[in-house]
Amino acid sequence: MFSVVVSLVIIAWLVYSMIVKKWRPQAVLFLAGMMMLMIAVLAHIGPVLPDKRSTGSAWLDLFKIISDLLHNRAGSSGMDIMAIAGFGAYMEYVGASKALFAAVGSPLKKLHSPSVLLVAAFLVTQVLVLFIPSHTGLALLLMVTMYPVLIRLGVSKLSALGVIGCCQFIDLGPGSQAENFAAQICNIDAATYFVKYQIPIALPIIAAVAITHFFVQRWFDKRDHFVPDVSMKAIEQEGDTSRPPMVYALLPVFPIVLILGFSPLVSSSFRIDVSTAMVLSTFIALCFEYCRLRDGRAVAESLMKFFNGMGKSFVNVVSLIVAGETFAAGLTKIGMVDTLIAGAQSVGLSIHAMIIIMSLLMALSAFLMGSGNATFFSFAPIVPRVAQFMNVDTVTLLLPMQIMTSFGRVVCPIAPPIIAIAGMTDVSTFKVVQRTAIPMLVAAILNIALDFAIFVR
Repeated sequence: MFSVVVSLVIIAWLVYSMIVKKWRPQAVLFLAGMMMLMIAVLAHIGPVLPDKRSTGSAWLDLFKIISDLLHNRAGSSGMDIMAIAGFGAYMEYVGASKALFAAVGSPLKKLHSPSVLLVAAFLVTQVLVLFIPSHTGLALLLMVTMYPVLIRLGVSKLSALGVIGCCQFIDLGPGSQAENFAAQICNIDAATYFVKYQIPIALPIIAAVAITHFFVQRWFDKRDHFVPDVSMKAIEQEGDTSRPPMVYALLPVFPIVLILGFSPLVSSSFRIDVSTAMVLSTFIALCFEYCRLRDGRAVAESLMKFFNGMGKSFVNVVSLIVAGETFAAGLTKIGMVDTLIAGAQSVGLSIHAMIIIMSLLMALSAFLMGSGNATFFSFAPIVPRVAQFMNVDTVTLLLPMQIMTSFGRVVCPIAPPIIAIAGMTDVSTFKVVQRTAIPMLVAAILNIALDFAIFVR
């Protein structure tokens, strides 16, 4: 009981600090984890580290835990995540993302029914998210490319924002940082996690959300008495001179082709990991740039965009993972996880109930924090222990949790991508999440139902 009370008090402080005080998640998670670890030492709740890894002092072991986490994450999943971010930064720099949208999004202009156009636009975003895995980055790209097209063809401002706000409602594909972290925790190859586990759940959810957008956005437009404003045709900008040649649309596709092509899924005799695929794809992009610019110095200088992207990812993402794992270590060492497991055992919780509880916890936390990654990286490390107790594969419990965190972020009015797109159109973030809430509710229900139907035995 002591561990539960202390943990809940610290978690309440954590939520208050991040939401009300707006402190950085990394600092708050580090502090929360360290507080619980210190209390565990003071209360003599078992050793902080096993003897073979201990420094000999329980107090020094507190910092050894963080050091070990930094070593582990910087060298494994951390490197994959940094390579993904570096490649993404380079794609943005050379304009490949714009070329990809021009190739995938051009058929939208041939549709003239606003409701059908919305469904098609949403499906296009789900293709793009495989290659542009940043929610904020993709949303901003869509605001300068897709949004003017939708408005020009008679879609209301809020309906367009509702679809764009949901552009990355699932962290999907080998380019997703959360997906790679989940695969690491489950000891599964990233390509296998994507194809064997994510796709069977993601595809029906995407179809259901697309249909839901059709009815929800049309209902809201009728309620608001929306009438298309033909004067807004001038918003569309023809002839984007900043866009590179259309062949650049191939560049963001290369990593996924390499990761899936050289994986156990196709019985290839070759193997390529995520970071290698990103480095190789960046090298291919450098060759494209040299052929376009014929300036070796400029191309060599552009490589720094890749390394700068890696550095920013270490600051923003890898540090968040380590902070989250420190928080999870605190929950474990103080006894909160053992108490949770014992409580589930005493009341006879089934795996179905545990999946629902853990998934709803993820969605609620992501909604409160406005960040799916902050939530997932904080709680994911404790999942293998819970899954072992429930006698199920880790992926059975972790997969619906990983998918659910994105839903909470999409309906959060303080989430960065929602703030960004609302700010560009001078509308309230609450009006945007009003348009995303019902599609995400449908997605949440279907996510849990599909996990039960496909993976829970």
